[in-house]
Amino acid sequence: MDKYNKEGYLDLTPYLALKKHYYPIIYICSPFTGDIENNIINAKKYSRFAINKGYMPIAPHLLYPQILNDNDYNERKLGLLFGNILMDRCSEIWVFGNYISEGMKKEIERAKVKKYTIRYFDNFCNEL
Repeated sequence: MDKYNKEGYLDLTPYLALKKHYYPIIYICSPFTGDIENNIINAKKYSRFAINKGYMPIAPHLLYPQILNDNDYNERKLGLLFGNILMDRCSEIWVFGNYISEGMKKEIERAKVKKYTIRYFDNFCNEL
């Protein structure tokens, strides 16, 4: 866990969150399709990173593909809808990785239209 924010000041977010029992909810936006096995591992890593920073991550692509068939058009569409509904409840959108998938492009565009705060990170969780 980093002790300092990008401006060099002590980052108290994790400690304040623990003290207040308040965790801002953030939406994890990262690839799922393609190399699914590694993308799941990465999404878990990104979610853990958010927890370590004092946030509560929501990663729909870790949940809904376990319940819905991502290869079925209607079920994939339903999973994306559920993700959009969850995004509406998040305080920020965190985009991870060096590759933006088609699904991620749609999530990012929606977040921009809704004027949500979007933060970008590389594969190693370094903020860009």
